Amino acid sequence: MEPRANLFDTEIGAKIGKRIYAVSLVIQESPLPKATQELVQLRASQINGCGFCADIHAKDASARGETQTRLGLVATWRHSTVFTEAERAALALTEEGTRITDAYQGVSDETWAQVRKHYDEDQTIALVSLVAMINATNRLGVILNNQGGSYEPGALADVAS
Repeated sequence: MEPRANLFDTEIGAKIGKRIYAVSLVIQESPLPKATQELVQLRASQINGCGFCADIHAKDASARGETQTRLGLVATWRHSTVFTEAERAALALTEEGTRITDAYQGVSDETWAQVRKHYDEDQTIALVSLVAMINATNRLGVILNNQGGSYEPGALADVAS
């Protein structure tokens, strides 16, 4: 299937895409660990069925040194031994923040407490914002029918800048 539209082909779309990317840069530059950022984005993309974003975040994480074992186990993180307690808290927040009406009543107090145990104020704000932003970009990708598979690591920065 072909993409329905290219966000960067119109003036409005390009402005939106660049602003989304600008917010993403703030999060990338935050003290939230880069590995956690990629794991969170990959997990939300899996949940939302966005092959385009899952492709981006798996490949970018791999290019930054993330292991194939951990990438392959993100979808089953609860039944894996390769993630830290902090990463597990972030992945729980990602799932609950992504599936707000699906299977949860928002983010549970238990998950929030785990996040706050492992992340300071700036990291927590970056994490919450990351979950919100990846969910927004997943929706753009799915609605526009962007397909995964052909992404080259780092290419997103070239398009959005």
